[in-house]
Amino acid sequence: MANRKPPLPTKEQIVAFIRESASRVGKREIARAFHIKGAGRIALKALLKELRADGVLARDEDRRLGLANALPEYATLAVIRIDGDGEILGQPVEWTGDVAPEIVIETGRTSSHAPAVGDRILARIRDPEAAAPIGVLIRTLGRAERKVVGYFERLADGGGRVRPADRRNKSDYTVAAREASGAGTGDVVLIQPHAAPRFGPTRAKVVARIGHEDDAGVISLIAAHAHGLPIDFPRDAEADAVASRPAPLGDRADLRAAPFVTIDGEDARDFDDAVFAAAEQDGGWRLAVAIADVSWYVRPGSPLDRAALERGTSVYFPDRVVPMLPEALSNELCSLKPGQDRACLVAHLWIDRGGRLRKHRFERALIRSIARLTYEQVQTAHDGQADGMTRPLLDDVIAPLYGAYKALDAARRQRGTLELDVPERMVEMGPDKRIRRIGPRRRLDSHKLIEEFMIAANVAAAQTLEARTTPCMYRIHDAPDPLKISALADVVAGIGLSFAKGQSVRPAQFNRLLERARGTPDWELINDMVLRTQAQARYAPQNIGHYGLGLARYCHFTSPIRRYADVLVHRALVRSHGLGEGGLSDDQEARFDTLGDMISDHERRGVAAERDALDRYVAVFLADKTGAIFDGRVTGVTRAGLFVTLVDTGASGLVPMSFLPRDFYHHDIRRQRLTGRDTGQEFRLGQRVRAYLVEAEPVTGSLVFRLLAEGEEQGPQRKGKSASPRSSTAARPARRHPRPGRRGDQKGPPRRH
Repeated sequence: MANRKPPLPTKEQIVAFIRESASRVGKREIARAFHIKGAGRIALKALLKELRADGVLARDEDRRLGLANALPEYATLAVIRIDGDGEILGQPVEWTGDVAPEIVIETGRTSSHAPAVGDRILARIRDPEAAAPIGVLIRTLGRAERKVVGYFERLADGGGRVRPADRRNKSDYTVAAREASGAGTGDVVLIQPHAAPRFGPTRAKVVARIGHEDDAGVISLIAAHAHGLPIDFPRDAEADAVASRPAPLGDRADLRAAPFVTIDGEDARDFDDAVFAAAEQDGGWRLAVAIADVSWYVRPGSPLDRAALERGTSVYFPDRVVPMLPEALSNELCSLKPGQDRACLVAHLWIDRGGRLRKHRFERALIRSIARLTYEQVQTAHDGQADGMTRPLLDDVIAPLYGAYKALDAARRQRGTLELDVPERMVEMGPDKRIRRIGPRRRLDSHKLIEEFMIAANVAAAQTLEARTTPCMYRIHDAPDPLKISALADVVAGIGLSFAKGQSVRPAQFNRLLERARGTPDWELINDMVLRTQAQARYAPQNIGHYGLGLARYCHFTSPIRRYADVLVHRALVRSHGLGEGGLSDDQEARFDTLGDMISDHERRGVAAERDALDRYVAVFLADKTGAIFDGRVTGVTRAGLFVTLVDTGASGLVPMSFLPRDFYHHDIRRQRLTGRDTGQEFRLGQRVRAYLVEAEPVTGSLVFRLLAEGEEQGPQRKGKSASPRSSTAARPARRHPRPGRRGDQKGPPRRH
């Protein structure tokens, strides 16, 4: 009888083996431990790649594997801040877990200059399992090149002091008079730090004046510069955009008689998609989704193309947009304005009465939108209150759109799309660019209608490119990490619900859990936990499907004005269909892997900048409301304290450990709780609280709260400035423990969710 091949180990067995190993191991050691030979090594390699993609394992420069949440003996660290006590703190450059540890860096006598914020260093990690691990500096790998945004204060000698706008950077910079570039007190400036001296403040020079702290539009500019967004277009790219002329009809289909309409938000700045729908005799629907033909105007390798790739995506702030393409294209030739001939790539879609895609085709065409509608207009018209613009369109245009939407919505429910409630905050600005209101954005069926049309077109694009064996930049979303599912199951069990773990979990199972929790006090907690369990979507030429949407293949086709991934898909469609100029180049096809990583990074950069700006707007909005009491809930539990999100505005802030009742708190990472060792008092994720606003800091966009005890009706009385952990001790209890962030047993500070 032939020897049977040993079975491949499970992911859990591999994780257990690596955890028990004294040091990082390679694929060879794992194969030897589990007696894997020959072809089994190929399957093992794929399994290890999945574990890395799931964020469970991390690989170092020598291709050795270790747990993503474990610190190695030696690590490359990025210096993230210098605190008020002068301690230099860093985080691992390579870290894929939920919470990156914050490491105190000891410099000893190894360098004449201390590392500066943004530097990368090689460090030996002393006691990596400690709550506050120490990194002993071995050498500096690279000086910081990233510029710093801050607030300038002019000093008597003509120089100045700059306070960083980044809340993580606690160190002020000094600027010599000859390097101040004329900046005055209150100016928001961009500075280039010099090498940090061993003692004393770091010097810097002003490289640009962004605006003044009183300027209405400076908040978004701070966020843009802080995250390194390219603001101005290169002259050759701008010149190419201005010189562009409307695409001719040529071989394009003439669809100018079709009743296309655009449906966007009231504050939309560009219109790159138009739609129409018509009923079929068999009960199905014919849809057309017309998307601006950006690939005609932006050719591979051109100055416009290079500028668009450098941006990767448009970034939207409450008062402005940092566009991926110059306005001559994004707001003009590629904006589907009503009554204007516009070149498009059109997806023709046929769906059955159940909303399933039966067939589709793509063509280049010329369209002429008949109306620019808003979501509110369309929804109001559908609900029976049409206005002068929508009344003539109600029967022949709007009603068929909703009919097709109902079919698509039924198909979405049938395939089990993940039904998460992710409220979106909206900053409403006045004509003077001052904040009028901050609150949740309304979700209408008209929003969902456009979303379902776009999803159908995106699916059709991915299916077409795959069928024609043409490269596709997929939008992929992996299944959740089993370890995160296990953590969710532990939290759910703690509140009396159940959730299966140790098996493949489908989106429908998450939906059933959410439905069971809906209407209970724990619904928001469960919704947050399910959201945190999900992997991050990204772009890649290798398809693994889109877990959240329940789709086997998916890409982004519908927004080439604002996403470079869509431009690549358009070029691939043009090439695969032989539709003329502007198709995908051989050079770009060869770089698809690199391009996928690049545009995924740019997307994350843009999202971070948008969130940063929103935090700053919220802090400005609440700056005169210190002392007010708000209803909120706990949305983060860390060793630094609690993060609380307010119910009305969605604003989030920190309740430092020093503002919690005196105790030594144990941080239960799996169950997301802080429990007092002496009192047994517990704070948990999702808990409803009443919060007193201690500080709103517009400079950094940070909020600080103190929780009100049960029965307490007001916070501590203020005297002059707000009671703050930094500016006052009036509201701060006497410490029996190290400073905030040193209590509890968590390794590091929280990451933004």
